[in-house]
Amino acid sequence: MPPADTGASVVIMRSGASTSSSLRPESRPSGSAASGSACDSDDTRLMPGGPGYRRMSFALFAAGVATFALLYSTQALLPAISDDLGVTPGQASWTVSAATGGLAVAVVPLSALSERYGRRTTMTAALCVAALLALLVPFAPSLGWLTALRAVQGAALAGVPASAMAYLAEEVRPKALIGAIGLFVAGNSIGGMVGRILAGWVAQAWGWRAGLAAVGVLAVLCALTFRLMVPRARHFSAAPVSVRALGRTVGAHLSNPLLRRLYLIGGLFMTVFGAVYTVVGYRLAEHPFSLPPGVVGSIFLIYLVGTVSSAAAGKLVGRMGRRGALYLAVGTTTIGLLLTLTSSLTAVLAGLVLITAGFFAGHAVASSAVSRAAKTGRAQASALYQTAYYLGSSIGGTLGALAFHAAGWDGTVLLGFLAMVGAVSVTLMGTRQALAARRSAAVAAVAAGGRGSAMAGRV
Repeated sequence: MPPADTGASVVIMRSGASTSSSLRPESRPSGSAASGSACDSDDTRLMPGGPGYRRMSFALFAAGVATFALLYSTQALLPAISDDLGVTPGQASWTVSAATGGLAVAVVPLSALSERYGRRTTMTAALCVAALLALLVPFAPSLGWLTALRAVQGAALAGVPASAMAYLAEEVRPKALIGAIGLFVAGNSIGGMVGRILAGWVAQAWGWRAGLAAVGVLAVLCALTFRLMVPRARHFSAAPVSVRALGRTVGAHLSNPLLRRLYLIGGLFMTVFGAVYTVVGYRLAEHPFSLPPGVVGSIFLIYLVGTVSSAAAGKLVGRMGRRGALYLAVGTTTIGLLLTLTSSLTAVLAGLVLITAGFFAGHAVASSAVSRAAKTGRAQASALYQTAYYLGSSIGGTLGALAFHAAGWDGTVLLGFLAMVGAVSVTLMGTRQALAARRSAAVAAVAAGGRGSAMAGRV
């Protein structure tokens, strides 16, 4: 998952302008913040060791666990769903793709609504709706109902990543913000991992419906924990929602060539990741591996590798530059794909480790670059990246399953390879354009210098 760290630098920018008071239920008047210096405003924000900080951290951690446990709850259960409902891998994969697709579609509108109704309110509503749906999902009578419920659940969950980063930036002191965001991101990755493992082991004993019910109970507990623990927002300032202004901002971002490339790169990386982890359960359940559902679910422990590679992405960019780090991420992912073609379980697991490390590194590089590339409307720029990211997950999961049904694991690997070729091509395009711009600037500087020398000679 990946995935909720996008927008960290986005909301840091907004927090400087979000300290004014509001008479909304989520905020309260603060004379010192309104009329004093920025330093005075920071004094009222949460900080490590201060009142409310631990409660806030625990609440956002719980929100992250619930969100990503629910979002991918069916992924480890796809072989069991196929067998029980008599559907193909491609059809069963829609239970994953519908959820990520719903999130992709809803994340931008919900990010705008959080500006009007508050981050805390939006996150609470999102978690409650998604958790209640999670209790209904196990009773879906058919694949159609299961897919429809998952799509609505994914749309509801979009309210969490759309609001969490902004809430942290508004309520936490800047010096403590990175640590607070880190805990939320940790909740994301742990939720995605625990949800799959829990579902897999429960399904092995009592069936896939029981596995989904177990994840639903976990989500309800996390939602209640969030609501009881999250501190009331004190620095939120409500803003009107303008559809026209939002459309202009989104249009400007989509017309930016650099942002378009970054969105496409994020989507392509997620296409590989979605395809591999949607289908790998089928591969490992078949000959020659024949692993039970609980063991297949435990494969997602490999996600812990992503925590390490995400953290290392900043150092990679410092040493190799953004494009160099992307090339390394693509190469690592591609080598991992090739390793999974073997019939050795050790080699397959090693390949999954490399795919996971490469994906998380590429995602971290691309998502952080979005915030730097967007000069205005950074929150919407980040939301658009999340849209592309989760659309990539939906497309990868569905096409990966279709490729597996048509050509086996080799077809899924081919799809991932083509996606990585696309990512390299987009990155190369950016590299060539950057080099051309530098040459043009150098020529212009030389020409300007020559004209200056000529003028000096005439003087």
